[in-house]
Amino acid sequence: MTVKKLENNSDVNAMADEVKILTNLLNESTEQLVGEDAFAKIQNLVKISAAQGQEKLKKQIAGLNNQEMIVVARYFATLPLLINISEDVEFASKVNLLNNTHQDYLGKLKDTIDIVAKKKNAEEILEHVNVVPVLTAHPTQVQRKTVLELTDNIHQLLRSYREVNNGTIDRDEWTEQLRACIEILMQTDIIRGHKLKVANEITNVLTYYTKALIPAITKFTTRYKELAQEHGLNVSKATPITMGMWIGGDRDGNPYVTADTLELSATLQSRVIFEYYIKKINELYRTISLSTSYMKPSAAVSNLSELSNDDSPFRVNEPYRRAFYYIQSRLVHTEQKLLNITNINTFLKERDLENLNKIPAYQNAQEFKADLEVIKTSLEENHDQAVVKTGFTQILEAIDIFGFYLATIDMRQDSSINEACVAELLKSAGICDHYSDLNEKEKVSLLLKELNDDPRNLHANNQPKSELLQKELKIYKTARQLKDRLGEDVIKQHIISHTESVSDMLEQAVMLKEYDLLDNQKARIQVVPLFETVEDLNNARDIIKEYLNFDIVKKWLKSQNNYQEIMLGYSDSNKDGGYLASCWNLYKAQKDLTAIGEDLGIKITFMHGRGGTVGRGGGPSYEAITAQPFKSINDRIRMTEQGEIIQNKYGNKDTAYYNLEMLASATIDRMASKQIVSEDHIDEFRSSMDKIVTESNEVYRKLVFDNPNFIKYFFQATPIKEVSKLNVGSRPASRKKLTDFSGLRAIPWVFSWSQSRVMFPGWYGVGSAFKDFIDSDPDNLKELQDMYKGWPFFHSLLSNVDMVLSKSNMEIAKQYADLCEGENVKSVFDIIYKEWQLTKQVILQIEGHNELLEDNPALKKSLDYRMPYFNILNYIQLEMIKRDRTEEVQGVYESIIPITINGVASGLRNSG
Repeated sequence: MTVKKLENNSDVNAMADEVKILTNLLNESTEQLVGEDAFAKIQNLVKISAAQGQEKLKKQIAGLNNQEMIVVARYFATLPLLINISEDVEFASKVNLLNNTHQDYLGKLKDTIDIVAKKKNAEEILEHVNVVPVLTAHPTQVQRKTVLELTDNIHQLLRSYREVNNGTIDRDEWTEQLRACIEILMQTDIIRGHKLKVANEITNVLTYYTKALIPAITKFTTRYKELAQEHGLNVSKATPITMGMWIGGDRDGNPYVTADTLELSATLQSRVIFEYYIKKINELYRTISLSTSYMKPSAAVSNLSELSNDDSPFRVNEPYRRAFYYIQSRLVHTEQKLLNITNINTFLKERDLENLNKIPAYQNAQEFKADLEVIKTSLEENHDQAVVKTGFTQILEAIDIFGFYLATIDMRQDSSINEACVAELLKSAGICDHYSDLNEKEKVSLLLKELNDDPRNLHANNQPKSELLQKELKIYKTARQLKDRLGEDVIKQHIISHTESVSDMLEQAVMLKEYDLLDNQKARIQVVPLFETVEDLNNARDIIKEYLNFDIVKKWLKSQNNYQEIMLGYSDSNKDGGYLASCWNLYKAQKDLTAIGEDLGIKITFMHGRGGTVGRGGGPSYEAITAQPFKSINDRIRMTEQGEIIQNKYGNKDTAYYNLEMLASATIDRMASKQIVSEDHIDEFRSSMDKIVTESNEVYRKLVFDNPNFIKYFFQATPIKEVSKLNVGSRPASRKKLTDFSGLRAIPWVFSWSQSRVMFPGWYGVGSAFKDFIDSDPDNLKELQDMYKGWPFFHSLLSNVDMVLSKSNMEIAKQYADLCEGENVKSVFDIIYKEWQLTKQVILQIEGHNELLEDNPALKKSLDYRMPYFNILNYIQLEMIKRDRTEEVQGVYESIIPITINGVASGLRNSG
């Protein structure tokens, strides 16, 4: 029996009922706000769109004035948002229902551990597996924090709808609360009025920890260990999920990331986890009121109790409470010492808050855990297992997972910046005056000598330093201080963007050496190359092989348990070579790099720079991980999570649990399962893929790089200029001028194609390549169908294209093409449309399907009832772009295009 995906278990009727309630309340609120005449126009647009009268729809929208446009845009931007909330509520309810009633679904943790437990090395796999979602601030989260808070309120109200139906909650009161939220939402600025600062990005993303990630991860880890224990497997030290963070440390192309933002990111993270611990100790203090009249605590608990300053006469017979008072005192003192703040959300007396220096601070998180373990052991000795399980299990897991730092911050910088800084350092130290003029062999020789033989910090001289070098050195100094203060895990990797040579990696090492973050024996921070373009991926093998063979690198890796991380960039390789070339080169690079590491006794681990869309490596997480090459997951896998994907995956603790479960289960599955298809057959598949991908790359590059009208088409037939003006992130949309294609970031590139409904990066070049292959031999179609059925990588590849095509709309895309000036530029659409038709035809042919999303009914239903609403937003956007390009739209009306961008992004869900 095939186990269904949980997404395909949704109760469509329940969701339809909730959507109807939300729509009615939105209609009532909107009519009340704008009046009968304006609301009648909105309803008329809904009818026209539902009847697919696109020309009539276009004409009706063109007849609206700017004031009416604001009202209409807000309505249709709010509706898909409300539908999303309803879907999320139904999904969260289904997660709970299937878990609480012990029903199966694809990727369920229990089933995964049942399977892996049969392997001889089951304990080793489960003890060492570590999946790390890394939260980033890439600019695709277009919703304000205020709006997200409102949607959270609506979500919570909808969660209680079943209680409304059975009468335990008053329906009228519930409806009015829901109405109030929608009324506020309709009159709240959806779009930010100012550009986000890095500090805003940090605080925004940290809100997900308290409401979702901390409870979900601790619950998941507890369940993980319980399930392993049921099979007699001891995985007490396992941390299957830990978290990563880019915000505050990722300065590649973002001039606003500095030493101060790195410090801020680390300290705010630390505050979040201290708040969690203090709240939990508060709860334990209030809950565990056991009296010596009825039990006898251990001697160790009595000792903690005696150290406590809790002199309340009511606590004389309550040693556990007195012990918790002592632990809380130490914890608050630790936070004060590390972060220079005194926590006020505590039950400590003011007298004790003023005299914290008399209580010893914890030296590390494990000391804090040890004190709690003393109480836990005493309770267990007194047979209070239920008290231990409900009160202690998750906080003890949290300490192992989050320490005093919460999440590991990655540092990242472009290789060209490192080179400039190293050149300046070498010159100022009198070592080399013209480092950048050296060839690669000379650079590597010089850098190795410096790293092996020169213990000096090169900056420690009186020579004047450039502003760039000063800024960079300050960041490394801060990193060193944070590691000394908050622990080694607060920063563990430094990623190098645009790694193109071995010298790029050694230059990074020299920069780390400036503040003793590595020396000639060990490394406290690992040098992580990022290979982004197709060319870089192809060169990665030689670079990594040479780098790993250096004696000094072997010493660094020995100090890091012989793991070497490599980051793979999905966005730029896609922009550079198209979807198939990107996916295939990434696949081959992982396989080859893993083999290089294996030959040298080094475990290569991968950091996947994935986005939300297929064009940026997105798609369902479970399928994406199980499609990785065999043996390419060595215990650890990290992947970026950004923008709207963070809200979709981790917006509440139930969906967070499920998505973390999918990541961990898929990783374990890929580590433990055997290769189903024979190696000979896989070699044939690979040979075929090489031919297909070569053709696809040529088709893609012929249009994108060789057609002189393509770049003009992109800038005229997508809202790229409007997207670049959005106040959605601190980082600029382009590394160079916006109109410079080479400097355009992959994220706004993908985001703009999503808005124009072409979804170009997720499929272009696929159809022609497959058709040529099929036409070249009558047996090739069957081979592709066999690949689809038997090769997870290929199945995932095609399923993602299928999903992207389903979200595209070439009729709307043609309207964007009509924005272009000149027939030569407009003609680019004809090339794109022809390839779209061919791609759809050939994908369905290989899959053996009659229509798109045939094996994804949940997504099909979701799109079916939301499409009419957010298609209208595209027509509003088109009309406003026309108006803005002929006579500039000013004042309050400038918000209309951003509102439509927001609405389309909400409707598509994975848009950037």
